[in-house]
Amino acid sequence: MLETIKSLIKSKDVCVLSTVSGGEPHCSLMSYVTDDDCREFYMLTSRDTKKCRNLEGNSAVSLLIDTRDEDVERRRKDIRALTVSGVFRKIENDATAEAIIRKLLHRHPHLEDFARNGEIMVFAVRAKSFQLLEGVSRAHFEEVD
Repeated sequence: MLETIKSLIKSKDVCVLSTVSGGEPHCSLMSYVTDDDCREFYMLTSRDTKKCRNLEGNSAVSLLIDTRDEDVERRRKDIRALTVSGVFRKIENDATAEAIIRKLLHRHPHLEDFARNGEIMVFAVRAKSFQLLEGVSRAHFEEVD
């Protein structure tokens, strides 16, 4: 099942990032890339955002990756939704951050101006577990960390 999960992660490039601060959830639509093993997800955010403050205040996060866009023509009962539970880590090393930015821009060239404005934070989410829901009742859980 882990290979099916990795295939879904690699086939997509947008997720919903969920953060929490003071017991209040916050969701953000994010572009991402991963490492080769799909254990780390890399993203960018502006430093002056609620999302950034939430990440720095609480490292527990969740990602949602789904197939709703490709399953429109099929019945909704076939939609797959992957929940990734993970931990936020700010990328502090400039060379590592630049390599991640290059990788992100290769997959998401529309982010060029945003990535180069100097006010962004590069970060990773390290996956701890995956839960894949296929349709409304078939669930698969994989702990990875």
